[in-house]
Amino acid sequence: MHNFVSLLDTDAIPQERKQLLDLLSGYVQEKVDKKKLIRLNFICTHNSRRSHLSQVWAQTMAHHFGVRNLSCYSGGTEATALFPVVATTLANTGFAVQMLSVGKNPVYAIKFAEDENPVICFSKRMDDDFNPKSDFAAIMTCSQADEGCPFVPGAEKRIPITYDDPKAFDNTPQQAEKYSERSKQIATEMCYIFSKIKKPV
Repeated sequence: MHNFVSLLDTDAIPQERKQLLDLLSGYVQEKVDKKKLIRLNFICTHNSRRSHLSQVWAQTMAHHFGVRNLSCYSGGTEATALFPVVATTLANTGFAVQMLSVGKNPVYAIKFAEDENPVICFSKRMDDDFNPKSDFAAIMTCSQADEGCPFVPGAEKRIPITYDDPKAFDNTPQQAEKYSERSKQIATEMCYIFSKIKKPV
């Protein structure tokens, strides 16, 4: 995992995109400075692809850069299921992926470090009891959810960081490549965000 992160090129992120990402790093920095818990809820329409990739990579990068007291969540405007190719993509990147339950909406444990708790991933509404009710930032990872959710209950900040949906390539020869490409983009941007965080002295 460390080798993968070390090869990410944050310099390749366009400047206008960095200005958007800086909104999230600013939120995290403010919490760090005040020694407060940091809660990030990544929201997409179906909570099946981009929101889970963002949740896992944000938690991973926070750990990588030593940002403590941070918990990442994900949710949707409706619950479906985590798309299996997302789990496969993360496993191919070096995450330890374990399916904890089967069924229409399986639960996965995705481990990014040996001595840290795994990220628990399953599809849920953004206001599910599994997610925080207050004092969190809502990060909108798809434009449909961004437009459809002008108000996120309990969120103290709402930040649109949207990504193109790899679903467009489902069941095509490019499926694996496009999911990997989107995962790497999200990883690179989360790497940029958390690399900027200055720890309190």
